[in-house]
Parts: sequence; structure tokens; C-alpha cells
Amino acid sequence: MSGKKHFQDHHKEVLLRVRETDHVIPAHRAAFKKGYSSAHLPFDEQLLLWDYVWKNSNEFRPKFHAYLFLEKYISKPELLSAIWKTSVSWQNDVTDWPLCDALAKINSKILEAYPDKVYKQLVAWNKDKDQWKRRQSVVSLLYYSRTLKVHLPYEKIAALIEPLLADKEYYVQKGVGWSLREMGNVYPKQTLAFLTKHIKSISAIAFTIAIEKLDEDAKNKLKSVRR
Repeated sequence: MSGKKHFQDHHKEVLLRVRETDHVIPAHRAAFKKGYSSAHLPFDEQLLLWDYVWKNSNEFRPKFHAYLFLEKYISKPELLSAIWKTSVSWQNDVTDWPLCDALAKINSKILEAYPDKVYKQLVAWNKDKDQWKRRQSVVSLLYYSRTLKVHLPYEKIAALIEPLLADKEYYVQKGVGWSLREMGNVYPKQTLAFLTKHIKSISAIAFTIAIEKLDEDAKNKLKSVRR
């Protein structure tokens, strides 16, 4: 692989594919699975091509195809380090929640393999001025907890959720609620205690999501305390 034209040709191929595909996510997954002309190249060369697509696209769909490339290889332990470096750099271009949460799926998987390295980055994002990095800092902790075999200790998860309880951004609050809900699936007793302790600090947006999967008795008790 050589020359800028090779990158541009791949980008054009992706743009043509996405324009011919319905907007719904399943259609784009199917379109990606058809394969691209670069599919025969080694992983590291394909990664460079998809990095170009992500960083030179101004809309969701081609970026989503780039994400699907990372997702395809996330089960390969030997590739996780390269995928992580790419995912971190892509976060700089995130301006909406679907791409933010797509990368969170990637990050949560790598967090299992490299907890110290990934957690350090999440701590930095937790304090960032960019709302999507702050959202990423908590959604990546668990994503959907049932998809993970290993979870961080409760204390590390709560330590990143708590600073964002007062965050003013709507999508950050949605991320806080998501993370509280998933934390409850893994650490139910500790999460119930957390919700009780911070009942006056949790926004209505986050609270509604956080208690979604609690039993009715626990929900009613929390609602009563909150009132």
C-alpha cells in the first residue's frame, strides 16, 4: 500500500457503499459484511485506511463503517493495543452519542484486557471540557455489563460516576444513568447504597435510567426518599 491515492480510493469506495445503503444500522452492518477491496490487506494496513476514512468523513455513516472494522477484530487479543490507540484518537472527532457509545463498546472490551491503561485514560476524559469525552469516561466502564467477563471493582466505577452527578450536559447525564444501571447489575447492594446516599444529587434524567432494572419495591423506596 502506497500513496495518498490509495487512501482516497478506499474512502471513495466507502462513500459510494454508504450512499447506496438504507440509513438503518442493520443495513449498514450487512453492507460492511459484503467486504471492501482492501479486505485482503494485513490488519495494520487496513487500519490505516479506516483511520483515514474516520478522520476525513463528515457524517455518521462512513465513520460507522470504520467503527465496524474495529468491532470485527475486537476478539483478537494481539490486536487490542493497536485498536485502543485508534479508538482513543477517534474520540477526538466524536460529536454525537451513537458514535460515542459505539466506541464505548470497543473501550469496554479493551478495559478487560488492559484495565490500568484504559482506566487512566477514562480518568482523564472524566475531567475533560468536551462532553463526549466525559460521557465516554463512564459509559466505557461497563457498556452492557452482561457482555463482559471481567468488571472493575465497584470503587473504581463509582469514583468516575460521582464527579459527573452535577454535570449540566444532557448526554452526560444519560451516560451517568446508563452507568448506574449497569453498575447495579454487577454490584446491586453497593449501587443501591450509592443511589440512596446521592439521592438529592442525581439528576432526573440519570435517576430514571438508573432505576430501570430495579425491582418495584426498591424503586418505590428510592422514589419515596427522593420526594
